[in-house]
This record gives sequence, C-alpha cells and structure tokens, in this order.
Amino acid sequence: MRRFASFREFYPFYLAEHAHPVSRRLHFIGSCGVLVLLGVALWQRNGGWLLAALVCGYGFAWVGHFFFEKNRPATFKHPVYSFIGDWVMFKDILTGRIRF
Repeated sequence: MRRFASFREFYPFYLAEHAHPVSRRLHFIGSCGVLVLLGVALWQRNGGWLLAALVCGYGFAWVGHFFFEKNRPATFKHPVYSFIGDWVMFKDILTGRIRF
C-alpha cells in the first residue's frame, strides 16, 4: 500500500483515480445528495437520514469506480484522505478548477 505524508501529496493520486468524467459527475451528484440529506436530517431531527446520506454518497461514488474507472475506491486504503478528497474535489468542481 502506498503511503502519503500529507493530503497535499495524496490529492494528485486521488484525482488520477477519478479521471473519468462520468465518475467525477457521479461523485459530484452523490455529494450534492449527501448535503441535501444532511439538511433533511437536521430539519426533521431524524438521524435515520444520516444513513441515507452515507448510502447516497458512497453509492454514487462506487458506481463511478466499479463501472467507469474500473478501480477500487481509495476509501478502502486511505479512508480519511479519501473523505477529504471527495469534498476538495467537490469544491474544485464548483469553482471550475476541475472540469465536470
């Protein structure tokens, strides 16, 4: 397993694992769904929606990996950096730094 000294070192690897445009779109859609479901959980004060948020986020992402990237999600080997990477890539897509 490759080790990374920092997130800054990890992020280029993360982006390479998310090179397919459909995979990036699926990650973005999943992240949007997570935000909506977190809002619903807060609004309804119902923690059950948190499970739905997890399923939504990882479900869309893993479809991108297994069917388009043809690789294993970085979450399996680098869970913390991968979680951070999801949100940094989301921000980078929103700001136009990464093509959607």
